[in-house]
Amino acid sequence: MIFQASANHLTGNVLVLFQPDFSSNAIAWLLQNIVLDYQRGHKQLPPSTAPEFIPSKSITPVVLSNTTINQGRSQLIPVAAAFSALSLGAALLHRNGLDSSILLAIQKLHTPSLDRLMVGITSLGEPPLLLLSCLTWEALLLYRRRRLQATTFGMAAVGAISLNYLLKELFVRARPALWDYIINVNHYSFPSGHAMVSMVVYGCMGYSLSKEFPQWRSQIFTLTVILILAIGFSRLYLGVHWPTDVIAGYAVGLVWLTACVVYEAFQTSKSAEINPELHGVLV
Repeated sequence: MIFQASANHLTGNVLVLFQPDFSSNAIAWLLQNIVLDYQRGHKQLPPSTAPEFIPSKSITPVVLSNTTINQGRSQLIPVAAAFSALSLGAALLHRNGLDSSILLAIQKLHTPSLDRLMVGITSLGEPPLLLLSCLTWEALLLYRRRRLQATTFGMAAVGAISLNYLLKELFVRARPALWDYIINVNHYSFPSGHAMVSMVVYGCMGYSLSKEFPQWRSQIFTLTVILILAIGFSRLYLGVHWPTDVIAGYAVGLVWLTACVVYEAFQTSKSAEINPELHGVLV
C-alpha cells in the first residue's frame, strides 16, 4: 500500500512513502506516472502561475483508490475467466460421458517407470507430506514475523481441507474402478482433494514467494502451475479420480485461493491505515 506521493516542481524530486514489502516494480510504475502527469500539467501552465509544490495530502487519496481498484480488477478478471472455463469443461465432460474414455486413453501411457514417477508426484498432495509442508511454511512465516501471511495461509489450508470434505460428503461420488489401483485411496471421489488442496496450498505459497521475489515472479508462477497440474494429472494416471473430479477441484480451489488472497490484501490495507509503517523513496 502506498500512503503518500508528492512532487516538487522546483527541484524535480518525487517522494513516495510505502510499506516495506511493496513491490519495487509497482513503485517504479507509480513514479513514471507521476513524472508524466507533472510534465503534462506543467506544460499547460504559464511559468508565473506554476505552483511551487503539490501537497502530498491532495494526491494521496487518488493514488490509493486507483491502485487498489486497478489491482483488484486485474486479479479478479482472469480468475473469473479460469473458473468459468473449468466449470464449463467439467460440465461438458460429464454431460457427454467422456470421463471413462479419457481415463482409458491415459491408461495406455502406463509404464513401470512412469508408474513410479506418478506415485512420487501424487505423494506431494498426500495428507502426511502436505501437512509437513504446511507446518514448515507456517513456521517459516512466523519466524520471519509475517503474521498476516501466516494467518492467511492457515485459513487457506484449513478451509480448503474442510470444504473438500464437506463437498465429498455432499456429492458422495464413487471412485473409478476401471483397473486395479497401485496406491491406497479412501473417501469419495468428487471433487479431487489432491487437486483442490494443492491448488490452495501451493498456490498460496507461490503467491507469497512472488511478492517476496518480484524479479522471479514469472518463474515462480510457472513452476507453481506445473506442480499443481502434475499432481492433478497423477490422479488421472493412477485411475483414482474422474477427470471431472480434478477439474472441479481446481475450480473450487481457485475460488477459495482468490478469496484468501483478497482477504490478505484487505487486511494489509486496513492495518496500514490504522498503524502505518512507512518506508520512503526520494528521487
